[in-house]
Amino acid sequence: MPEWLEIIWRTLLVVSVLFGLTKILGKRQLGELSYFEYITGITIGSIASYVSLDLETTWYYGILAMSVWTAVVLILELVTLKSKIARDIIEGKAVVLIKDGKILEDNLTKTHLTADDLLEQLREKNAFKVSDVEFALLEANGKLNVMLKNENQALTPKHLGIKAAPEQEPQTVIIDGNIMDEPLATIGLNHNWLHTELKKIGVSIENVFLGQVDSFGQLYVDCFDDKLKLPQPQQKAQLLATLKKCEADIEMFGLRSNDKKSKKMYEECSHQLQSVISSVRPILSSTL
Repeated sequence: MPEWLEIIWRTLLVVSVLFGLTKILGKRQLGELSYFEYITGITIGSIASYVSLDLETTWYYGILAMSVWTAVVLILELVTLKSKIARDIIEGKAVVLIKDGKILEDNLTKTHLTADDLLEQLREKNAFKVSDVEFALLEANGKLNVMLKNENQALTPKHLGIKAAPEQEPQTVIIDGNIMDEPLATIGLNHNWLHTELKKIGVSIENVFLGQVDSFGQLYVDCFDDKLKLPQPQQKAQLLATLKKCEADIEMFGLRSNDKKSKKMYEECSHQLQSVISSVRPILSSTL
């Protein structure tokens, strides 16, 4: 067999084996790999290159070596699931870098991080001042998790005593000008509805790069032409305006009524609707 042909089939074989081994090991981001998993990835990659290009190497020995490395990783994963001590040794432990707003310099030295490294990672978490940070923890995978002081945390409906209703994830119904039937059916909509909504904003399906529908049935569209200005969905705003109009109408009925019982009923209904409007305003005023 010619050498170039042998290289081709060896490479295809290695790619297939690597794909299978990767599926077995599972999906992990590079930053989430443990030290041993990182070393394993480098080693398996090196073995794969030798099997692919070194024609004097017996190819099945290389496949066997990659399989053994994969088996060792799987065994260690089982061990770490059962033993906290083994997990700390193999994967490492999280290290506190900031506590009660104070930088722990000794722990910073243990993790081989400089002040500049710490500041860089804090900026990635939108913490540009150390004084804003209450607690910072360097995870075993090298990621820094930050808890800001209470006065620097973002305001949420919970802080205001507002109970926000759960919102479902948006469904992507158009990709590259093609309608995605399954997501569209998931939210109980069809092609006719989609074309009607596109007609409202004056866009054809062929010009849509991405289209999403939120839990309120609002269609958000991104076109191939970035200069094209599209009107924003108004369903939420219209619903809020309708509720306000209903509340105003009920209040007007109360003012016009001469019957005390009717007047009291209208006033109670108006107060109840005002409470509803206050509860849903954060939701209806927000965008995707």
